[in-house]
Amino acid sequence: MLKETSGPGPPKPQLSRELVLERALDLADHAGLESLTMRSLATALGVKPMSVYYYVANKSEILDGLVDRVFAEADSARSRQDDSWQRAMRDRAVTMRSVLGRHRWALGLIESRTSPGPATLRHHNETLGILRRAGFSVELASRAYALLDSYIYGFVLQESTIPVGDAATVGEVAASMVRQFESGQYPYLLEVATGVVMKPGYDFGSQFEDGLDLVLHGLESWLDS
Repeated sequence: MLKETSGPGPPKPQLSRELVLERALDLADHAGLESLTMRSLATALGVKPMSVYYYVANKSEILDGLVDRVFAEADSARSRQDDSWQRAMRDRAVTMRSVLGRHRWALGLIESRTSPGPATLRHHNETLGILRRAGFSVELASRAYALLDSYIYGFVLQESTIPVGDAATVGEVAASMVRQFESGQYPYLLEVATGVVMKPGYDFGSQFEDGLDLVLHGLESWLDS
């Protein structure tokens, strides 16, 4: 077990499950999830691999812990001063997008785990509770939650892979895009490229909240049906 020392240099923090997961999160953020192994984690902690096993049984438990930290981070960043279910869902969506943008490895992981932690369960329960108290039936609350997450996760995925995201990247791809469209075979793609994507100030991410408002408006109509 790693303990504080009084030798030269700053003392090392005492090893704990929280510290193990913190280092695992750092590794995943900076080097990708594929770089996270028990050995690389032990190296980052400055201990032998067997010391890590005292706090987490295996890599699967680490992945479960990372997912739980993502939901805990999202919940801690929310304002929780919302006076309507629409505002609460909007706040949740904007926050989740921001958190997933910081932890790009998480998008492919959060829906694959089968042992959710307490922060994950609280997040899901609270979200469903907001929808139920707003008047959604059990079935519609479940469908609304799934629809919102489909929009959030889909946008984050597209945002993380699309070659033209903001003004800094438009110039790099604009010329090649236009050359492909000059044949006249793709008139609608050309008008989007020149009339939207290549316009000064274009930012793909700015469309997120516009689409979110449309989703929320659609969900509101379910309450009137």
